[in-house]
Amino acid sequence: MKYDVTLELENRVEEYSFGAVAKQANGSAWLKSGKTVILATVVIDETEVVEDDFLPLTVQYIEKTYAAGKIPGGFFKRETKPSDFETLTSRIVDRSLRPLFPKGFGHPTQITIMVFSADADSDMQVLALNAASAALFTSDIDINRSVSAVRAAKVDGELVLNPTLSQLKDSTLDLYLSGTKEELLMIEMRSIGSEKVEVEEGFEPMLDPMMDPSLGTIVIDTHVSNAVAEDELIEILDKTQQVLYTSNAAYEEAFKAHQKEIKPLELKAHHLDEAMVKYVRENHMQDIANAMNQMAKSERSTALRTLRKEILAKHEDWNELDLKNAIETVKKEQVRSQILNERVRADGRALTEVRPISIETNILPSAHSSCLFTRGQTQALVVLTLGGPKDAQMFEALTDDGTQNENFMVHYNFPGFSVGEASPIMGTKRRELGHGNLAKRALEPIINLDGQTVRLVSEILESNGSSSMATVCGGYMALRAADIETSDTVAGIAMGMVSEGDKYAILTDIMGLEDHDGDMDFKVTGSKDGITAMQMDIKLGGISLDVLKEALYQAKEGRSHIIDIMLEAEENIEFNDGVLPSTEHFHIDPSFIGEIIGQAGKTIREIIEKFEVAIDIDKKDGKVKITGKNKEGVQGAKEHIHSIVNAPKKEKIKYEVGGIYEGTVKRIVDFGAFVELPDGTDGLVHISKISKERVNNVHDVLSEGDKVKVEILEFKGNKISLAIAQ
Repeated sequence: MKYDVTLELENRVEEYSFGAVAKQANGSAWLKSGKTVILATVVIDETEVVEDDFLPLTVQYIEKTYAAGKIPGGFFKRETKPSDFETLTSRIVDRSLRPLFPKGFGHPTQITIMVFSADADSDMQVLALNAASAALFTSDIDINRSVSAVRAAKVDGELVLNPTLSQLKDSTLDLYLSGTKEELLMIEMRSIGSEKVEVEEGFEPMLDPMMDPSLGTIVIDTHVSNAVAEDELIEILDKTQQVLYTSNAAYEEAFKAHQKEIKPLELKAHHLDEAMVKYVRENHMQDIANAMNQMAKSERSTALRTLRKEILAKHEDWNELDLKNAIETVKKEQVRSQILNERVRADGRALTEVRPISIETNILPSAHSSCLFTRGQTQALVVLTLGGPKDAQMFEALTDDGTQNENFMVHYNFPGFSVGEASPIMGTKRRELGHGNLAKRALEPIINLDGQTVRLVSEILESNGSSSMATVCGGYMALRAADIETSDTVAGIAMGMVSEGDKYAILTDIMGLEDHDGDMDFKVTGSKDGITAMQMDIKLGGISLDVLKEALYQAKEGRSHIIDIMLEAEENIEFNDGVLPSTEHFHIDPSFIGEIIGQAGKTIREIIEKFEVAIDIDKKDGKVKITGKNKEGVQGAKEHIHSIVNAPKKEKIKYEVGGIYEGTVKRIVDFGAFVELPDGTDGLVHISKISKERVNNVHDVLSEGDKVKVEILEFKGNKISLAIAQ
């Protein structure tokens, strides 16, 4: 393959070929970076124009398993439905490129990105957007701006731009940024939790640290969310924006020579009938105000449609689409004017005011835990299920050597009835997958599951703005209602912005009406101290970092308000003790592990059967994990193990054949009796060695708990054969 352009960018080299393949597409770009090869194509339907006021753009990112030398798993041995990663990557590219298209562009457009060869260290989401932007920039569509992506990581406290995937695995930050030279278009960010190990001096006087230096220290292992403070995030965004400017300038300069001749495409005229607008303003402002009031209470409102029908009944010669545009224009003007000039929103709230919140936990008696989180007219029922390692979701990334396990899942469902729509519930849509992923990224940094599997399912029962943030809040409460430890209290809030010229207003806890008529959709989650996840789409021409900083701090105030309500609700949690599985983690002195396991595993089996638990012991460091169906059984097993560890240690006796000792009958079986010797060691008295007389039933001679004198007959490995001393 002959490459037309080679660019040395931040932390990587990209080579592009234009027009060598996929020549019948409106635009195509073949991108090679390292061992990764991606083809991006753009095709438009020149014969059709969609009349509705939206851009008919579809983006598909597709991974082929042959790119990593693999054959697909499953029965059919070919790629089938998109993986979650493919769907989420398609959404990222779509949200980044959509703002480039001019207003009135109505031709159905398909952008396809295919991975033909995969490098284990390549960032596919960055390269996918860069390839798609290159194909669009050099196509015959009149788009002359480049969009590119940059990812930022924080490894060992240092900022790394465009990290390799291996570097990202060691990072405490994952920030994905896309934009043009001048404008920031999209942000996706998450913090990555980690274990913090602290060593403190803390030996007890009875221990001599000179004998073993490790005895003189206490190792404290704590989970931290690595939430990012607002000021630090702004500094990182400033540096990444500079990289975006440099990269896009290089792309535009290098790609100019490979642009196709622009095709003359007609844009839909955004026709606005001023006479209709004037008529609506003069005669129906109160109706518009009433409609806005209804829309403040429901994301789906028929008030404007009803008004349109009433006006058309009086003016039968008017075009319905023109009237719809006129009413929508007046409504939008009124929403924005009221916010900017009166600093009051459609539902009467102040700009920084959060809608009323109510929280109910464990309302589902058979679920492990649940939370009904209601904020205004948005309501999420979040249900948690606990499982073990075998319940984890198996998945395989393109460049992974084998299958991976995902032990924290957040599934988000948005049925039509939540917005009053008469629509059937179908398969998971891209939006549902994206919202679930955002909530997962928000909550994952604050938990350390240590082998457990947790599934959170958010059922949206009512929606009027930011059901994904309700999922975050309800998800946190469901975690606490399942008695799962968290390193921070995390809430989520949706922010918006309205601006005209130099005037702007930042809105806290936006509803559907403000999302539709505003200029920014900005979701931020985190604790009172920092941000764990963020997603931002900017509808206007970019945003200054000063305004973004103001929005971040306003979001922090809103989050803090919600967290206070959540902490109050947390105090009133009543656990579903009869249903909720329980897990305990603790450490013991490794030297006691043999006694807990017992001879041939007898002791640990007895504990498992008595308390109905599962026990996992790390023999190297003495870490014990007990899992059971209820707290009582787990706590009982833990106390039993501690009683073994804390019991006065019996000094081991060196037994010899012929020695006579007093022991206790511990267990009777058909073929004899097990007797515990003075130091706790067990031996077997065979039925033939109980008496000189023939014994048919051991119970006729011995009972459990009897004190008996026994003689050592022989040793067989770890087993001791005994006889009742005569």
